[in-house]
Amino acid sequence: MVMMENKLPNQPINQSTNYHTPVLYNETLKALNINPSGVYVDCTFGGGGHSKGIIEQLNSEGKLFAFDQDVDAQKNILNDNRIIFVPHNFRYLQKFLRLHKVQQIDGLLADLGVSSHQFDEGSRGFSTRFDGPLDMRMSVSTQATAASILQSYSEQQLHKLFEQYGEVTNAKTLAKHIVQNRQKQPLQTIEQFKMLIHSVVKGNPNKYLAQVFQALRIEVNEEIEALKEMLMQLNDVIKPGGRAAIITFHSLEDRVVKNFFRSGSLQNELPENPFATGAKEKLWKNVTAKPITASNEELTINKRSRSAKLRVAEKI
Repeated sequence: MVMMENKLPNQPINQSTNYHTPVLYNETLKALNINPSGVYVDCTFGGGGHSKGIIEQLNSEGKLFAFDQDVDAQKNILNDNRIIFVPHNFRYLQKFLRLHKVQQIDGLLADLGVSSHQFDEGSRGFSTRFDGPLDMRMSVSTQATAASILQSYSEQQLHKLFEQYGEVTNAKTLAKHIVQNRQKQPLQTIEQFKMLIHSVVKGNPNKYLAQVFQALRIEVNEEIEALKEMLMQLNDVIKPGGRAAIITFHSLEDRVVKNFFRSGSLQNELPENPFATGAKEKLWKNVTAKPITASNEELTINKRSRSAKLRVAEKI
């Protein structure tokens, strides 16, 4: 097998495939500061674009663990014995690393966006552009679907969901309307759902539906909970000097990542103890002062990159 030298590949701004176009490709690889003989994790393998970039910088001793719970992503596994593919959610990061007798790693990447393939496959139910089942599951092992949530959640639960995860302007009105009308007509497909809520849509319909679908997708896949669980494992999993690069696509995710890198925990919401003494141990330092966003060139090629934010921190 021919091994690649440790240098940033002279590639275009991404490695686009029919499955997915990885965002902030060069920026992410550069920020990881890859050690050729190191152990890395790609939490969201998808089309394998970022993973391929990492592998190209590893020597024969390097290793990459690629996580993805979507069965479709398994079709993109690279033919390279340095890759260990883990067909599970990244919330089980430490469990599977230990299963492979790995205690610590040199770096980790997580691209939290939905893949182009998932958006473009109407049967998955992620996009408002197609009619299909109200599914939205990243993994077929997940029990809840968007349809089951819409049919079973209380008005209060739906209100909270749309308000927190979608920032829907009239979340309370929307929730009430769904509960009052969901037994009067079928609610199994995207078109049926769009017809049901048509009278309460506010502003730009495309933007409104995108926010509603985002909220449902986050709830179906427990995305915020999974992100928090993964982050809390990083203090133990990443070596001192190792880096974590997280790409987020909405403010809720970005806030969680930002707060974790700042304090090394998820307890920032609690008020500080006025009787505490001594400085709190700092576990992470930000590699960049502000999150990295897509260049004008990338925005022209891939419009889905417009909301991407890359935060990179180094373990102290």
